[in-house]
Amino acid sequence: MEKKNLDWENLSFAYIRTDYRYVANYTAKAGCWDEGALTEDDKIVMSEDAGVLQYSQSVFEGLKAYTTKDGHIVCFRPDLNAQRMYDSALRLEIPPVPVEQFVDGVHKVVEANAAWVPPYGTGATLYIRPYVFGISPVIGVKPADDYQFRIFTTPVGPYFKGGAKPIYVRVTDYDRAAPHGTGNIKAGLNYAMSLKAIVDAHEKGFAENIYLDAATRTKIEETGGANILFVDQDNTLVVPKSDSILPSITRRSLVYVAEHYLGMKVDERPVYFKEVRDGNFKECGLCGTAAVISPIGKINDHGTDITLASGMEKMGPWMTKLRETLLGIQEGELEAPEGWIHRIM
Repeated sequence: MEKKNLDWENLSFAYIRTDYRYVANYTAKAGCWDEGALTEDDKIVMSEDAGVLQYSQSVFEGLKAYTTKDGHIVCFRPDLNAQRMYDSALRLEIPPVPVEQFVDGVHKVVEANAAWVPPYGTGATLYIRPYVFGISPVIGVKPADDYQFRIFTTPVGPYFKGGAKPIYVRVTDYDRAAPHGTGNIKAGLNYAMSLKAIVDAHEKGFAENIYLDAATRTKIEETGGANILFVDQDNTLVVPKSDSILPSITRRSLVYVAEHYLGMKVDERPVYFKEVRDGNFKECGLCGTAAVISPIGKINDHGTDITLASGMEKMGPWMTKLRETLLGIQEGELEAPEGWIHRIM
């Protein structure tokens, strides 16, 4: 199989149309999802009154395909993405796509677009975007009757420019998610509300926003698109815990890596921003599918800068070990826990 002629090492994190996508449909009349199929057509045709356009009834996922050191194409824990989308769909009254169908769809679309999977060692990956949305007309406030499940792929470079260099973030006054809301599911509406805050942050020179809990504004939640991790002065990995934080698959994997590969103690608990101001943590990073880990070097708290001990020059030692170990597992350089790697070809 001949790879596409792209400058793999200099790809940005942007959409590039690939050859195939997967499409399945659910109708109220059938009461189930059809078996789905690959198509070359990247256009979606729907009513102007489609449920997704009127009431934002949509959930999505994000995962990646990699070329391993020995030349195989694999995906990382797609069953967990499938389960998270299943749970997200239930919250928005969307008929959930069966886990097995989700994984099968991912397998088929990556296999069909194998020429677009970046070569090993380039730092690029094939990003996979599964999503479900209400497609039938809805004018009253209620769930749609019919839905479409699609998966497309696109080759991407690092999410943050400069790769794993420390970034400068700020604490925002906007709220990300309310208690008992939708912060713990991957719904498009959660990301729409973060757009104004991120545009404003970028205009002011920050890479991201840190959101505090909406109820008390004292505890750290996450950023607009990633979970947050800390390393304290005793080399413990401290993971913010809240019912309104998205259950990141990368975060859960890093927790396992910390405990079982690096011998770190892990403390998953509510984390108060006061602890950051008081200097309790020497390293901090954002984690997610897109960034893996992106280190935070400095946090701006309403005009006051808090500089982590790891600084703005390079990623701290523990975040570096965590990132390199997880990437080693994903890319086949280290032995993976059972069930983590789904081989495509």
